[in-house]
Amino acid sequence: MAMSHSKKVVNRGKNKQASSTSRILTVSVLAIAGWLTSLPQMAVAASYSNDYSVCAGRLLKVGVTAETASQGCAAALRPRDLASCVVKINKKTQIAATDALSYCGKARRPEELATCVVGASSSTKEAVNPAVLDYCGRSLLPVRFGQCVVGLGSQIDLPPAQVLDTCISASDSVVGASSSFTPQTIIPTGSSPSLETTPVPTQPIVPTQPIVPTQPIVPTQPGTN
Repeated sequence: MAMSHSKKVVNRGKNKQASSTSRILTVSVLAIAGWLTSLPQMAVAASYSNDYSVCAGRLLKVGVTAETASQGCAAALRPRDLASCVVKINKKTQIAATDALSYCGKARRPEELATCVVGASSSTKEAVNPAVLDYCGRSLLPVRFGQCVVGLGSQIDLPPAQVLDTCISASDSVVGASSSFTPQTIIPTGSSPSLETTPVPTQPIVPTQPIVPTQPIVPTQPGTN
């Protein structure tokens, strides 16, 4: 009887151990399955850490409202460039981030617009910041326009508004001239151009009739009939 009881105790111990091992394996399998299932979700979430999230985050940090930031970033062709434009103008000038956003969002090259606004604002000593933003936004060559404002302002004592008007007029003239300019064909020295001429049609040559030789006239002998 004692041996039978001990066998039962041993069997129960083995059953408990097997059951415990089975539970551990089941939990491990479920954990691995859950981890594998979460991998695609993690990959999708990571893929959304893109230009739009960077744009929205940077705009929120400079005081742009959530609604305005979402609209601006969603409509931008290059969200990162848009955010860089707004942040640069906001940090280096007295222009509000919201005002800068409306112009950066319309610019074909937001970073060039920011360079123009920052440079021109420093040249005009912050006197006409809103006007600088408007002028740089209007210019088709904002970097050139900013260089013009800075260059003239550093050498010529003119009112800031006059400098802006002068440079924007010159910028428009350069754009108009470049768009209407037609490059001339340069002919190398020593070579003659090949001119295409239309050949003048000549009248067809009508063949003449062949000349039939006539028989020679034989003179008659004198005294003969």
